[in-house]
Amino acid sequence: MPDYEFIRYEQHDRVARLVLNRPQYRNAQSWRLTEELDDAFEHASKDNSVGAIVLAGEGDHFSAGHDLGTPDQKADMEARPREEGLRGRYAGAWDTNIDPNMKWRNLPKPTIAEVKGYTIFAGVAIAEACDIIFAADDTMFLPTNYQYFHVPWDLGIRKSKEILFESRFIDAQEALELGLVNRVIPKARLEQETMEYAARVASNDPFQLRMIKLAINQAQDAQGFTQHIYGSYGHHILSSVGESDPGYALRDPRKEGTRRRPMVQRAVENYELEKQRRAREAQD
Repeated sequence: MPDYEFIRYEQHDRVARLVLNRPQYRNAQSWRLTEELDDAFEHASKDNSVGAIVLAGEGDHFSAGHDLGTPDQKADMEARPREEGLRGRYAGAWDTNIDPNMKWRNLPKPTIAEVKGYTIFAGVAIAEACDIIFAADDTMFLPTNYQYFHVPWDLGIRKSKEILFESRFIDAQEALELGLVNRVIPKARLEQETMEYAARVASNDPFQLRMIKLAINQAQDAQGFTQHIYGSYGHHILSSVGESDPGYALRDPRKEGTRRRPMVQRAVENYELEKQRRAREAQD
């Protein structure tokens, strides 16, 4: 069984369970974590003893998105620097996001994301690359026009605009109503129920599962899914470059010198305002 530093690979009968294992950073996705996850998905997809794959996160949160500056990530960036400028940013983000997410979406085996707590930006993206999403009742999704822009396919056109224009969190119940997730499960039972479902899936004929998945993905591709993912990537890059404009720098108001993407900061502010509004209504 593979041994990794930033994820954990488990096998339970015919189910492989891949666990993001950086809970101290809310499972932020560093370059190394993404590379290990890609290797684990590849291993599970080629292992004939595996019939289904579950993607989960250690601790209270699934993933708070990309790693914007932990010590591990900074050291890796110094050891493996990418080309500077727009060309380097375009190629690097493609290799870290588009290639692996499209590969994971097209794996020949069913994949189930088991999400909870904060599931932000790249956290939403890797969940969307899976076939099925089961969410704990405390899950808070924050989508945007990130690299693997699956959002319109999950939320629909009007709702995607409404939510992304405002930059706000989607709680588990709203995610279920919108069709972003398949099931909402009490957090205490999330792992058990997800693994039970995965075991039932994995007990079926692998070739039939592969054909079913391929047929459904091809139906989506016939509607332009892959072209849309590749095309919208350029819009993400423009958004990302724009965040470096004067007066719009990446920031985290909690800690000097750390970074938080502006749309995340806006969503957090909106969430706090909404909590205050509900508290006032409860007192009236």
